[in-house]
Amino acid sequence: MSKASRVRSRSLQLAALGVLASLSAAPASAGTLDTVKQRGTLQCGVSEGVTGFSDKDAQGSWRGFDVDFCRATAAAVLGDASKVAFTPLSASERFEALKSGKVDLLARNSTWTLAREAQLGLAFTGITFHDGQGFLAKRALGVDGALALDKAKICVEAGTTTQANLADFFRANSMSYEEKAFPGAAEALSAFQSGQCDVLTRDQSALHGERLKLAKPADAVVLPDVISKEPLGPVVRSDDFAWFNLVKWVNFALVNAEELGIAAANVDEALKSQKPDVRRFTGAEGDFGKALGLNADWAIRAVKATGNYAEIYERNLGTGSQLAIPRGLNQLWNMGGVLYAPPLR
Repeated sequence: MSKASRVRSRSLQLAALGVLASLSAAPASAGTLDTVKQRGTLQCGVSEGVTGFSDKDAQGSWRGFDVDFCRATAAAVLGDASKVAFTPLSASERFEALKSGKVDLLARNSTWTLAREAQLGLAFTGITFHDGQGFLAKRALGVDGALALDKAKICVEAGTTTQANLADFFRANSMSYEEKAFPGAAEALSAFQSGQCDVLTRDQSALHGERLKLAKPADAVVLPDVISKEPLGPVVRSDDFAWFNLVKWVNFALVNAEELGIAAANVDEALKSQKPDVRRFTGAEGDFGKALGLNADWAIRAVKATGNYAEIYERNLGTGSQLAIPRGLNQLWNMGGVLYAPPLR
């Protein structure tokens, strides 16, 4: 190589190094956590009204299982569970609202599926409620199970996994049905009540709430059959791993808190504990909050604001609610359920 060529080569190398240096020095685009902190409010997408999960009370305040998860996340991130702006979203618009950045977090009784992650660019942060699809039938229909629904008229919300599961169930059992599809849950329930269909299909947890909205709840019955797996959980965009990790660990923290016996009522006691696993949870040891971009006491702040998983469940869905849904699969793994969270260590 000639001297001139060596000079040109060296110049190109230096130029490339300069470009790399400028790129490394340039500030990264703000992630969701930074955006939420700067805004001072968590934007959370919820349903338009599912009893027990996300609905407005008589005073116009949002209440429910999913609502409490949003508040726990706000408490962990911002130190204040009230710093949440709730955006009610229909089934058809929920994922686009998340992808477009209209909301930071979607906690809207959504089922975790492969297509929603691989095709939509979303990431589920775990399972907060293990559910399954069922049927609410008019008592006058005289059926005691889903296999007796051949030729029935069935109301369903369009554009959901519920609609797809319904078709799969009847096809698999060589049965026929007349589908009545509606754009929203409210329209489907109204059609069921007015007699346009004999059966309403949704997740079983939602059906218990829908039944209570009827003028005569005793005239309908939730059939015992569960025809699908519906793992429900919070969703974030898949392009922000740090935010995904944070929301995931808020979920795990609420479960671990129940397992450790840490509740809203005994937070002060937990802060004085000398047990290693409790001290890690409260932030007295390990400083795991730093790895998430949070204060050391992030997990205990979440529990103090909303309670642990059991408290959230019982208040909204279980014995402390009008639904009184048994925990079943949503019991801790060491209590006969499948609820299991990785350790905070």
